[in-house]
Amino acid sequence: MLELNKIHHGDCLELMKDIPDNIIDLTVTSPPYDNLRTYNGFSFDFEGTAKELYRATKLGGVVVWVVGDATVKGSETLTSFKQALFFKEIGFNVHDTMIYQKTSPYPANVRYQQDFEYMFVLSKGKPKTFNPLQEMKSEKEVQKILKGRMNPGTSTYRNKDGTIRHQDESSRRRLIKASKKITKNRSNIWKINAGYMISTKDKIAFEHPATFPEQLAKDHILSWSNPGDIVFDPMCGAGTTCKMAMLNDRKYLGMEISEEYVDIANKRIEEHQEKALA
Repeated sequence: MLELNKIHHGDCLELMKDIPDNIIDLTVTSPPYDNLRTYNGFSFDFEGTAKELYRATKLGGVVVWVVGDATVKGSETLTSFKQALFFKEIGFNVHDTMIYQKTSPYPANVRYQQDFEYMFVLSKGKPKTFNPLQEMKSEKEVQKILKGRMNPGTSTYRNKDGTIRHQDESSRRRLIKASKKITKNRSNIWKINAGYMISTKDKIAFEHPATFPEQLAKDHILSWSNPGDIVFDPMCGAGTTCKMAMLNDRKYLGMEISEEYVDIANKRIEEHQEKALA
């Protein structure tokens, strides 16, 4: 077994052969696709990597595969869906097709601007972990929930006939119960801020051509894994997935074929480890 809490330098397809079967809880990765970015001249064997991911993922484990499509001669390649279908062919369930909506979209002249990528949530069997992230309901939804029950800014309770009486223990409990209903599970469309010094505050990370937003990695890690689980990124680039796994009490395993990017990832992780020890 490869050493955990480390980023290993080398071709992920070769390195993954040293991972035992059924051991990875969660993979969060964004591989190079359709030559939209050049990663120091390296490419990867998609089908071989997909098969190794299936072998190494434990039953109930999840792979989050973040990809998009290039437009070639006026037509989208649909590489993203071809990859999702291949994952399904080799045994993964396509548990969810999520959308990562960017705040820094690509401009377009003859079509609407491209401001999203797919986040395929692939599971080996039924996911063993789902910790749904919450968000506030709209102001209109909250007002509807609280209307006629409580005036949350005071210690009073409004009766059905419109009269006001002071809040007692019973009405206090009802206020607590009502307040719990003002949040809801997030949808599968995530709008995440991205861009220079927005995706991360680690300036060195932007020496990589496609820095992964820390919030995106963190939110998937919190959703599909628990503290102590192994979080994997076979093409970890600047190390965002590994960093966010470490900061959220998960074990991490990273791989990167470019030695330059391995150095960047290690510097980011070491910096935050030093801050934690300070």
